[in-house]
Amino acid sequence: QVQLVESGGGLVQAGDSLRLSCATSGGTFSRFHMGWFRQAPGKDREFVVAITRSGASTFYTDSVKGRFTISRDNAKNTVYLQMNSLKPEDTAVYYCAARDGLPSIRAYDYNYWGQGTQVTVSS
Repeated sequence: QVQLVESGGGLVQAGDSLRLSCATSGGTFSRFHMGWFRQAPGKDREFVVAITRSGASTFYTDSVKGRFTISRDNAKNTVYLQMNSLKPEDTAVYYCAARDGLPSIRAYDYNYWGQGTQVTVSS
């Protein structure tokens, strides 16, 4: 059974940085494309960023380009999300997801999900 566990969320001020981590177990990590999604209260879950199996390609939603960076360490079975210049509108629960197939920005294409980690950005 594949398991994903996010960590690194918290309460920060606008302009601060956070680094989220997602550790995986129970599967061959290098087989998965990985993504980060987020869900704010009262809103649908939205795509944030994805990275391919090898890490050679990344995909970002426009609102985080230039501020967020996804990376992965296949030796540690972990994917990271470095978030800089955080804004109050980045406040959400952030979810890590794994996909065993072609890269995708659609949540329903992902096979495995973590439990989420809360990120709160105060103004």
